Amino acid sequence: MRKIKLGMVGGGKGAFIGEIHRMAARLDDRYQIVAGALSSDPKIAAASAEENNIEKGRSYDSFEIMAEMEKNLANGIDAVAIVTPNHLHASVAKAFLKKNIHVICDKPITTELSDAEELEILTNDSGLIFAVTYNYSGYPMVRQAKEMIAAGKLGNIRIIQLEYAQDWLSESIEKTGQKQATWRTNPKYAGKGGAIGDIGTHAFHLAEFITGLKTSALLADLDSFVAGRTLDDNANILMQYNNGAKGMLWVSQVASGKENGLQVRVYGDKAGIEWSQEEPNQLRYSPLGDSTNIITRAGSAAGQLSNQASRLPSGHPEGFIEGFANIYRDTADLIVAHNIGRQMNSLVPNIQDGVRGIRFIEKVVASNQAGSIWLSLED
Repeated sequence: MRKIKLGMVGGGKGAFIGEIHRMAARLDDRYQIVAGALSSDPKIAAASAEENNIEKGRSYDSFEIMAEMEKNLANGIDAVAIVTPNHLHASVAKAFLKKNIHVICDKPITTELSDAEELEILTNDSGLIFAVTYNYSGYPMVRQAKEMIAAGKLGNIRIIQLEYAQDWLSESIEKTGQKQATWRTNPKYAGKGGAIGDIGTHAFHLAEFITGLKTSALLADLDSFVAGRTLDDNANILMQYNNGAKGMLWVSQVASGKENGLQVRVYGDKAGIEWSQEEPNQLRYSPLGDSTNIITRAGSAAGQLSNQASRLPSGHPEGFIEGFANIYRDTADLIVAHNIGRQMNSLVPNIQDGVRGIRFIEKVVASNQAGSIWLSLED
């Protein structure tokens, strides 16, 4: 099986998420990174390409030139990874979809719902793969939780509690020129959501991924605690699900002492489960009236989905990079299946998941602006 030829837009020197994507793509040796428009600055783009062993002739000054040139090469890229700031996602994805190139895009996929819906139409019409890197869905114990809920271990789902708390924006570090803070707090580059777009969409997607339920309505209260900040840095959101379950989501990037506190708790009429990203190799399973069980990654109680997503024996920690790598590995399987004309089921977050993420952001902002009222997510 030949390696998938991968290009990348964004992710040059000084970028955080681009290097994560490259590590994830390389982990299972399914991809070869052969082309890139790694920065809008040609010098940085060239230097970054050299660091990643990309030939000079395939380091491009713009994604438009890259899409056009790679389309016409006999050994052109099969897929492109988009790791730019949010405001460029739509135009980059559109350019490559139109050249018949598969897309792997960081979230959120756009800054406007209309652009996301246009990408959905383009993807559906082309039949191409559009993967969204909601990477937490790649964690083995997250997939364990999904499998257990699907098997009825929790019974009828009643309550979903979500929390994603960080503290890195507790001070106005965007005013110091810190690169990540500068664009993530600016609506011109980040879009309408601050914390809700950056990390809240992860928790939103994770709840739907694990439970199989869909959010039907929400009520949001947003804050910008740091003086002068335009976008939200803290949010409290109530949610209703399509089976009647109720949910709560707290999102914050100003929670002092919190590093990357993503937690999911799901309670049914038979049992509850709890998972924390900072202890990713364990899942707490609490049957009603019985003792809590700790299910470990690759342990004797782990199921098929978890074991398929695990690389190491139990007791050897796996986490952030491996979760990302599972998304890349599963996407590689989808691309191979596409190339031989075979349909396959997959756990990879797709264009529909990406569109739901943008709709979530827009409804949260609209609810808050209207005085924190309930809004249907489907309107």
